Amino acid sequence: MQREPITEIRSRSFALQEHNIDTDQIIPARFLTTTERGALADACFRDWRFDGAGNRTDHPLNKVETETHSVLIAGDNFGCGSSREHAPWALRDFGVRAVITTRAGDIFKANAANNGLVVAEIDAEAHAAFLERNGEEVVVSLADMSVTSGNVRAGFTLEPFARTCLIEGHDALGFLLAREDAITRFEQASAA
Repeated sequence: MQREPITEIRSRSFALQEHNIDTDQIIPARFLTTTERGALADACFRDWRFDGAGNRTDHPLNKVETETHSVLIAGDNFGCGSSREHAPWALRDFGVRAVITTRAGDIFKANAANNGLVVAEIDAEAHAAFLERNGEEVVVSLADMSVTSGNVRAGFTLEPFARTCLIEGHDALGFLLAREDAITRFEQASAA
């Protein structure tokens, strides 16, 4: 799948400081019936943002202006729990382009990268400094693998293939399809 290449995300931040936010909190299981992306914004953190009757609560997420605030500073162990590709879909549909945390669930990180969502795991001291700057502009750079806000800077790592796919704007299949000519040439040379 082709999507927008990501080399840098520049946006204001917003925070969810709770630890151990699992994928069922990000998107409750009852919303997993669709395979269409682009329609899950209201399902994102549904049980936090809406009451049982479907009315918006006073949760801070309902006050986030995602047009200008697309970098989420999350608590430790973000995206833990069951494997759920819908979780990064919902976050992207809500407007999140990057998540900064001290630790994220392994499967969540893989699903996020495969769906164009950057997850930057940084050390606890830098994370605390970013929380103090909540609401300010943050730059997430895949070119130099850093997160910066004002004078606060932290490095992060990504699995190299995931980083390449994010920068090129592909998922794993799109990466292969973009190299179809090279694959065909290799197969033809190998058959000779």
